[in-house]
Amino acid sequence: MTRRVVITAAQAITPIGYGQEAICQSLLTGKSGIKPLRDDGLLTPRIACQVFGTVDYPIDYRFTRSDKKTMGPVSYYACQVAKDTLAASGLTEEFITSGRLGVAFGSTHGSPTVQRDIYKTFCQNLDEGFKAIGAIDYLRSMVHTTAVNITRMFGITGRVVASSTACTTSAQAIGFGYEAVKYGMQDAMLCGGADEYDTTTVAVFDNLLACSAAYNDTPERTPRPFDRNRDGLVVGEGGGAVLLEEYEMAKRRGAPILGEVIGFACNNNGGDLILPNQDGITATLQLALADAKLPPEEVDLISAHATATKMGDILESQAIQAVYGNKPLVTALKSYTGHCMGACGVIETIMTLSMMEKGFVVPTLNLQEIDPRCACLPYVREIMAKKVRVAAIQNFAFGGVNTCLLLRK
Repeated sequence: MTRRVVITAAQAITPIGYGQEAICQSLLTGKSGIKPLRDDGLLTPRIACQVFGTVDYPIDYRFTRSDKKTMGPVSYYACQVAKDTLAASGLTEEFITSGRLGVAFGSTHGSPTVQRDIYKTFCQNLDEGFKAIGAIDYLRSMVHTTAVNITRMFGITGRVVASSTACTTSAQAIGFGYEAVKYGMQDAMLCGGADEYDTTTVAVFDNLLACSAAYNDTPERTPRPFDRNRDGLVVGEGGGAVLLEEYEMAKRRGAPILGEVIGFACNNNGGDLILPNQDGITATLQLALADAKLPPEEVDLISAHATATKMGDILESQAIQAVYGNKPLVTALKSYTGHCMGACGVIETIMTLSMMEKGFVVPTLNLQEIDPRCACLPYVREIMAKKVRVAAIQNFAFGGVNTCLLLRK
């Protein structure tokens, strides 16, 4: 017997706002988070989508000194959105610490900022460098640092899943949390992801010629998903969290229900670790529909992964057309926030929930001339009033990992 899974609280820190209200307002006004890069370097792209310096909001991290000890920058994002989400959920401390609540949370690297300091310390003191590196350094930098810092801060004793699959990290976390609740392994799951901006991340994509650089002097004109003149992605940062819980429990306690997760799929292309694969993407979209027991014509909106890379947008659009035909509206939310790496799935899920709740759909920014190689789809070109009952959130990652989440209003 399976159980229904609903979302009862959510929070995000993004380059276009902190909190659902601020993020929603930025979407409604077409605000881009892309700005000139705040630090110098030898990178080709001179733009990024960073939280501080692009958004005029302070985050008052009221963490204890003890909690801060094991936290790098990525854990600050993660623990703040976790704290806000749990506070909004109305869950009691007794429930949070009972073992009935689990955590599925991750990041792409852990904290590369802390990792760099570790390597620097070691290399500058080759004779005794390792003696200067303590256990705390590892706890702040390790790849599962977000998940375990959240469990420590709130005393969560349920299962822990620390997804780390690059751009599908937080989408996987939500999917794994959905399955844990659906099949009765947990009554609730705190799910999401975070990533901090780091030069090494940009360098990887820069070396692959996948970063946008043609708009260094006009950052608001990029990225350009599905546009003929797109030239690559813009690296972003941030974090997001959603609370998933069993529907009957949420109803009994009178929790606000933001949406229902009705389907999830994750697969692998089984081939190239970098290039996307249309067959793999197509299979993922079909598997998510099958999990939801939903025909494709019932999906009203697709939040596309759409990073604005040359081949990625083409293959994704063709996969969408193969599965859905030309019915669902398609929008690309990375045109607002840049590519927030491991956090993109949960941030785009939260944005989609806001659009579903308030009855609007935002356009893809900078989509001025659709690339004819991208399938002829109903791309959203201007903000529109629309009642969205079912939406799909698609994310794909290095390593050939594909995910699709299906939400119902």
